[in-house]
Amino acid sequence: CRSFLKPSLTDLDEPTTIPGLDAAAACIANALRDQKRIVIYGDYDVDGITASSILWHALTTLGATDDHVTTYVPHRIDEGYGLNADALRQLAADGAQVVVTVDCAITACDEAALASELGLTLIITDHHEWRTDDAGQPVIPPADHVVHPRLPGSTANGDLVGAGVAFKLAWEVGKKVAGANRVSDDMKAFLMNALALTALGTVADVAPLVGENRTIVAFGLGNLTRTKLHGVRALIDAAGLGGQDLDSVDVGFKLGPRLNACGRMDHAREAVEMFTVATPGRARDIALELETKNKERQKVERAIVKAAKLEVEENGWHEPDCPAIVVAADGWHPGVVGIVASRLLDAYHRPTIVLGLDDGIAAGSGRSIDGFNLAETLQDCTDLLLSHGGHAAAAGLKLDAANIAAFRDRFTDAARQQLQPDDLVARLRIDTEVKATDVTEPLARDLSRLSPCGRGNPTPILLLRNLELLQARSVGKSDDHLQLRFNTGFGFGLKGIAFGRGHLAQQLSPGDHLDVAAEITINEWNGRTSAELMVRDLASTGPAG
Repeated sequence: CRSFLKPSLTDLDEPTTIPGLDAAAACIANALRDQKRIVIYGDYDVDGITASSILWHALTTLGATDDHVTTYVPHRIDEGYGLNADALRQLAADGAQVVVTVDCAITACDEAALASELGLTLIITDHHEWRTDDAGQPVIPPADHVVHPRLPGSTANGDLVGAGVAFKLAWEVGKKVAGANRVSDDMKAFLMNALALTALGTVADVAPLVGENRTIVAFGLGNLTRTKLHGVRALIDAAGLGGQDLDSVDVGFKLGPRLNACGRMDHAREAVEMFTVATPGRARDIALELETKNKERQKVERAIVKAAKLEVEENGWHEPDCPAIVVAADGWHPGVVGIVASRLLDAYHRPTIVLGLDDGIAAGSGRSIDGFNLAETLQDCTDLLLSHGGHAAAAGLKLDAANIAAFRDRFTDAARQQLQPDDLVARLRIDTEVKATDVTEPLARDLSRLSPCGRGNPTPILLLRNLELLQARSVGKSDDHLQLRFNTGFGFGLKGIAFGRGHLAQQLSPGDHLDVAAEITINEWNGRTSAELMVRDLASTGPAG
């Protein structure tokens, strides 16, 4: 349909469809008019970083000065996730009058009460799961305003991430300040630039790329290369992506990890600085620092993944009779355990919790598969936890180390009740079958019209049967990847790459016949283009000879 193949900004819902947003926008507009000191309090992941930056730019575009609007990002290790009581006390002591959270605080009931005691106006904007009472009813923090796309009675897009909610809030504040149903020209220009940041947050938070999110990402990806936000340009250039069109893969696997590395290995405030107050020169310096931190993160991640897999397999937690994984060890970096959980999920396809131990406290993250809601399950384990928060697919938690065994048992029992053995087997959806001669640039370009692809709108996977292998070899710095060439029967070889499958090179021989499931991509090299296969899976149909 038209809205899918040719998204339009007119497809975006009005901001006020989000519960609480209209009143929150009016409150912020009044605070701008009265020159109150506003603090934007964001999370330390990509979604929180981009959401904070969107709102900061919006308020400065609307006339706020650096004295009247600042940002605050908690330290992942020292302060932990979400609204922090000590931080609120310090902000109040420093003269803050209005605190606006982005991408956090929907579970911060005690902290919201404290904000009121401190005389702070608190506006919570979030998209994560709230807590429920014994009757299953939402427990909403007693803030002055709560903005959340899934609150009861909402008609909004419930799949908006924190950056999407911040974008909608910025849009409505612009209308309030203008006193009209449209924003000023300056604000309109900013909102177009802000779509790039919103797309970054949306893709990095693995939100479904359907409906309104698809529109946001489609326009945001296009604006990434044209943005006037020099922090975004610095990030793109440092990642080696300057001068080319970007897609959701570039955001999810190249830009996003670099932003996340800042909060994982040090403090995310540098990433927020890069996107907000930094000069072009300072933004370039921060972007290069992020490169260094990302390489450090990768090194730490590899070591923890290796140790975690060893623990899983020694304990048999990957066997069919164990539907969940909870691993823990001293010294595992708390900023990296979430990525490790993702790696274990990819390897074993079952709900996974990874915890790092420090001074008797276990802190970590979880990732889940379809059919198992992490946030709800952690809610059922509240009596064993010190804190928790997140959503169905990803969550964070903290508990006494003494409770790990009891938590593992209850978490595993919950998975056993909710999942069937078939749920623990990863599946690859095949869209259609094609012949090797069908793999052409025109087909690849036609399929690209379905982008942006991601969760909710996966990249098309095609099946090619009984391909004759001409060559297989491992490539990459550590021979991690598998490069393939197949016989098409028409005098040319069809190339393919299978990331992370380099170990298979020794098991394959020229003349082998394989069924191959793959995406079709266009490779550009030395000014020449060709259609190639990005292999997602392969199976032998017969040996050579």
